[in-house]
Amino acid sequence: MTELATRIDTLLSIAGLAGLWWLLSGGGAASWLIGVPVVLAAAWASRRLGGMAAPGLSISGLARLLPFFLRESVRGGVDVARRVLVVPMRIAPGFATYPLRLRHPGARLLFANSVSLLPGTLSVDLRDDCLAIHALDRDSDFASELRRVESAVGRVFGEAL
Repeated sequence: MTELATRIDTLLSIAGLAGLWWLLSGGGAASWLIGVPVVLAAAWASRRLGGMAAPGLSISGLARLLPFFLRESVRGGVDVARRVLVVPMRIAPGFATYPLRLRHPGARLLFANSVSLLPGTLSVDLRDDCLAIHALDRDSDFASELRRVESAVGRVFGEAL
């Protein structure tokens, strides 16, 4: 990597970490007394430890994932509430294994964490090429929902599934 590319990468890292700090702190001006040193230390540690390089990371894929993430979060919450607030509850809990198509370790981790957004699903274990899932309704078609999320995450990492 050229020196210019390294500097640009460092500035983007600092900007991303500063944005994360701003979101987590609620944008309070006083929080930057702690935020600036924390952001700089995190950027330094990331650079020193080799960062989390994600070859082929797609900004447009990430931009499309965020609204998808928000929409599915709301949809998942509403669906679970509907299932458990009616009498009798409409649940048939169980476990399933989902074979992963994603190859990038970061993509797999993001996918596993995103599965909990889907209505009635929760990641239990990520091992080898499989993700163990707990579902509130084992008879529902959650596999097609998992494929949609996996494809959305794949686009972020430049993986066409």
